[in-house]
Amino acid sequence: SRTGFLAGLTVAQISEFSLILAALGLSLGHVDQQTVGLITLVGLITISASTYMILYSHVLYQWLSPYLGVFERKVAHRELGDVDGDDHEVHIIMFGLGRFGTSIAADLHARGTRLMAVDFDPGIVRLEKQDGFMTRYGDAEDPEFLASLPIDRAKWVVSTLRDRNLNKALLDGLRQLDYQGKVAVSAPTQDEAERFAGLGVDMVLVPYADAAKEAAERLWRDSESQKPAEKG
Repeated sequence: SRTGFLAGLTVAQISEFSLILAALGLSLGHVDQQTVGLITLVGLITISASTYMILYSHVLYQWLSPYLGVFERKVAHRELGDVDGDDHEVHIIMFGLGRFGTSIAADLHARGTRLMAVDFDPGIVRLEKQDGFMTRYGDAEDPEFLASLPIDRAKWVVSTLRDRNLNKALLDGLRQLDYQGKVAVSAPTQDEAERFAGLGVDMVLVPYADAAKEAAERLWRDSESQKPAEKG
């Protein structure tokens, strides 16, 4: 229902091409002036309204979602994607397979952690599947998709997404599902990290800052080890 609703909003308006067709029909005598006026009025209203409907599409969906279930299949297989492997022993569910997320996932997988990786890019999902990850294609801010995941069995839900709105939507979805495990999110800045910490997030990842600290620590250890020993 969510995918259909969001897609429907983007095509809800009639285009300016409709006005060209109406003018052509008027010139050929197929439609009258009153019909052309009605088409023009509908076009002006829908073209103007569609801008705001698209901008606030997610808010509109939240308002209308209780009434949209009648239009959806009981099991939305195509939206939920395919499950690779046994998801009964998933320890970590991670959203986002960019450079940062893929590096974390690869390291956790090498350590034997039962990891399920989720991304909205089907190409990345297929690629990581070849590397042995348990993968799912889906949207982190879709509550219906979250409900299809083994959330109740995961000890950690990790988001390496750097979009504040996506992370907030994910947190809201987890609360709706009464998730009892721990949550880690990624933030682009320290200020953003402090905001998420105030929301009760168990761990906040700051990719650039964390990488800089790790690099500085390694350089410091190496430089310290090369210092000549002091004579007694």
